Amino acid sequence: MFIGYARVSTADQKLDLQNDALTKAGCERIFADTAGGVGAERVGLEQALAFARKEDTIVVWKLDRLGRSLRHLVETLAALRDRGIGFRSLQESIDTTTSGGKLVFHVFAALAEFERDLIRERTRAGLDAARARGKRGGRRPKLDDKKRTQALTLHNDKSNTIDDICRTLRVGRSTLYRYLAAEKRQ
Repeated sequence: MFIGYARVSTADQKLDLQNDALTKAGCERIFADTAGGVGAERVGLEQALAFARKEDTIVVWKLDRLGRSLRHLVETLAALRDRGIGFRSLQESIDTTTSGGKLVFHVFAALAEFERDLIRERTRAGLDAARARGKRGGRRPKLDDKKRTQALTLHNDKSNTIDDICRTLRVGRSTLYRYLAAEKRQ
C-alpha cells in the first residue's frame, strides 16, 4: 500500500499540488501537516508512520517534505527500513524498495555521518583554541573566593542556620553543602 505524506510550512500555502501528485502516484491514504520550522509538531507524519505496515511504502512529493534536516531524514528512513517499510520521493525519483534507491539512501546516511563528524571536530577545535587562550567552559562558580571565606566563617559560627547562610550568600543548600564538603577534603 502506498501511503502519502504532504506538508506545507504555513497556513497560506496549499497542499493541492502535493495531494494531486501523491494521488496520481497511487497513494490510497494521505496524511498532511501544516507546520514549519525545526520545533514544529508534525502530527500528520506521526500518524502516517504509525499507520504504515510492513511492505507498505511512504510516498512524499519531495524529500524536504519528510525530513527537517539531513540527519532527521536519514533517521526516519532508517526507522522505516527497520520496520520493512519502503520510501519513495516523487521529485527526486528515490525509491528505497529498489537497489538504486537503497544506494542513494546509504549515500545520504554517509553524508549525515560526515556532517555530524565535521560539527564534532569544529566544536572540539573551538574548545581547544579557547582553552589555549585561558578560557574555561561551563558555568561560573556560584561562590567566589570572598563568598567562600564568608560561607566558612558563617558555618563555623553555630548560631547561624544553613537556611540563614544560604539566604545571605544567595545560594542553594546543595551548593553550600558541596562547597563545605570540598573544604573538608582539603
